[in-house]
Amino acid sequence: MVAASPAKRVRGKRPPEGEPVVDRAFSLLAAFDAAHRRLTLRELSRRSGIPVSSTLRLAGRLMAWGALERDDEGQYSIGLRLLEVASLAPRGHGLRQVALPFMSDLAAVTQQHVQLAVREGLEVTLVERFSSHSSVPVRYRVGGKIPLHCTGMGLALLAFAPVDVQEDVLSRPLSLPGEPDQNLIPPAVLRRTLAEVRRERLAIYRRLEAEPMVAVAAPILGEHEVAIAAIGVVLPERVAQPRRLGYAVRTAAQSISRQLGAPSAVMR
Repeated sequence: MVAASPAKRVRGKRPPEGEPVVDRAFSLLAAFDAAHRRLTLRELSRRSGIPVSSTLRLAGRLMAWGALERDDEGQYSIGLRLLEVASLAPRGHGLRQVALPFMSDLAAVTQQHVQLAVREGLEVTLVERFSSHSSVPVRYRVGGKIPLHCTGMGLALLAFAPVDVQEDVLSRPLSLPGEPDQNLIPPAVLRRTLAEVRRERLAIYRRLEAEPMVAVAAPILGEHEVAIAAIGVVLPERVAQPRRLGYAVRTAAQSISRQLGAPSAVMR
């Protein structure tokens, strides 16, 4: 279940009485994203909805802890202490430690992007990526969110997610990025796709853009055939051999699953 977003503040208004300081601190951190990596004090105040005076005080406390940094021009950015803390997350660190050798092998063979992701609610978080110098640009960054229904790793995770998660996704209007909202993906089409991914234990997704791309991904399974992560390769369609590459990706996923303690009966 996706956590509800905090109520939007009106700039200049005092926050609701009793709102914990930690919630306001999180609002400051949430003001940063891939397009806003550095913010002035006023930008931080505007994007978080917190008055400038409170923003200055909270930002100072976050800087003292190392969660924020400030450069010579007075702009704030995320501090390295958050990276240190995030590296302790069991679903990220333990998974990465096991998966990195297999990702390295795939990257050496394919000379393309090799990615590792986990599901968080109805979204996917990219936790690691290996890229070669010849790799083409990709849309998503490490730490960023990826859609479940229209990416290779998203489909691999969704196909092996609990049934209630699948039904939740299928009950929503789903469209492709950049497509008009009226061009929705029929639930029956997505159901067939997920059934094929479960049968093949492999997701192949083609993205038609200026540079057509192909994503080949496989689920990393835990108990009861529920995906705990996915590993995938993204490469240009002109050099793609999805079925041949799929064998290597699926083998890597199975090996990672075993090392993470998946029952041998799960791996077929």
